[in-house]
Amino acid sequence: MPTPLTPSTIALIKATVPALEAHGLDITKRMYERLFKNAEIRDLFNQSHHGETGSQPKALAQAVLAYARNIDNLGALSGAVERIAQKHVALNILPEHYPYVADALLAAIGDVLGEAATPEICTAWGEAYWFLAELLIGREATIYRELAAKPGGWNGWRNFVVESVTPESETIRSFVLAPADGQPVLRHEPGQYLGFLFDLPGHGVLKRNYSISCAPNGRAYRITVKREGRADEPAGIVSNWLHDHAREGTVLRAAPPAGDFFLDRQSSDPVVLVSGGVGLTPMMSMLETITAATPERPTWYIHGALNGRVHAMRDRTKALTAGSENIRLHTFYAEPEEHDREGEHYDAAGLISADWLVAQTPHDAATYYLCGPKPFLSALVNGLQRRGVPAERIRFEFFGPADELIEEPRQAA
Repeated sequence: MPTPLTPSTIALIKATVPALEAHGLDITKRMYERLFKNAEIRDLFNQSHHGETGSQPKALAQAVLAYARNIDNLGALSGAVERIAQKHVALNILPEHYPYVADALLAAIGDVLGEAATPEICTAWGEAYWFLAELLIGREATIYRELAAKPGGWNGWRNFVVESVTPESETIRSFVLAPADGQPVLRHEPGQYLGFLFDLPGHGVLKRNYSISCAPNGRAYRITVKREGRADEPAGIVSNWLHDHAREGTVLRAAPPAGDFFLDRQSSDPVVLVSGGVGLTPMMSMLETITAATPERPTWYIHGALNGRVHAMRDRTKALTAGSENIRLHTFYAEPEEHDREGEHYDAAGLISADWLVAQTPHDAATYYLCGPKPFLSALVNGLQRRGVPAERIRFEFFGPADELIEEPRQAA
C-alpha cells in the first residue's frame, strides 16, 4: 500500500474541486495533447476514445473530479480503481508508463489554471497522483501475475489465427480465434473482453477491446464485431478493417481476457441478461455458460435490435434455449420491417423499458446484467434504480468510457 496522504494534502486537493468543476475538461484535453506528443505513449491508448469520439478526456475529467471529491473516502472509488486496472492490463500498461502521465497532468494543471496552480497545489496533486498510481500499479501487478499463472494464461501480446468468420447480420460478424502456438488459452470469465493491438497501413498502431461472445472452453475465443459508421458518423477504422480484410488465417495480436463485468457463476439467484444491438456479445458468453453449466438457473435473455436485418445470433439463441424450462427469451424490434414477423422473429415492437423489466422479471431477487449503447444503458440502469432495484444488483458494460451514464447518487468514474 502507498503511504497515506497527509491531512494538508487532502485539504489542498479538496480545495481544488471548484476549479476542477469549472476547468477539468480543459485540463484533461491539454494533458492528452502533451502526452500524445510522445508517439510511443500515444500508441498505448485506444485512439477511438480520443480522435474518433473524443469521449476519453471527458471521462477522465469526471474521474479526476470524483477522486478529488472522495480524496478523504477512497473506499468509494474501489470499483473505479478495479475497472481502470482491468483496462490497463488489456492495453498492456506497465509501471514505466506512469511518469509520463504524471508529467503531462501536472503541466496541464499549470497551463490551464495559471497562477491559481500554486506550488503547493501542484505538489499536493503530484502526491495525490502517485498515491493513486501506486494503488493501480500494485493491483495491475497482481492481475498480470495471476493471468500468467493460470492454465493457458499469458502476459502482453499473443498471436491468434482467425479460424472462421461467420456473418451474424448485415452489420455484425463473428471471428473465432485460436492461438497460433497451438497451446491452450485461459478460460475467461463470461462477460470479459480481449484487448487487441493492430498496426494498420495508413493508421499506425491502434488498440481496441472486443467482448468475448462464447463460453470459456480453453481452446479458442470468439469475438463478434459490428461494422461501425453510418452516414452521419465516422467509420470505425478497426471494425471496418476486420469486416473487409480479416479472413481464415489472418493473424491478430491479443492480450489476455480482462474486465470486471462478468457473470457471477457462484450464485444460483435469477439472472436477467439485457442487451441492445451488438451489446449482446458478453451476454452470449453468459448465456452459453448458463445453458452448458447451470441450465436450472432461472434466466431471462432480453434483447433489443432495430429490426431483423441487424438482429445478430437470433438462431443461435433459439437453439441454445430450445426446450429449456428455466430460460426465457424476449426480443424487441425498435422499427420492425415488413418481413419481420411478430411472434416468430421478435416478440414486441418498441424499446426495452425499465417498467417492462420490473413487471416481467423477478426484480426483487434477480441480478441484472446490461450491455449496449449509452442511451440504452442510461435509461435502463437509472430506471431500474429509480424503481427500487439495488445498485449492487445492476451490473453493466459500456462500449467506451462510461461518462455521464449514471445519475446521482451513483456516479461512474
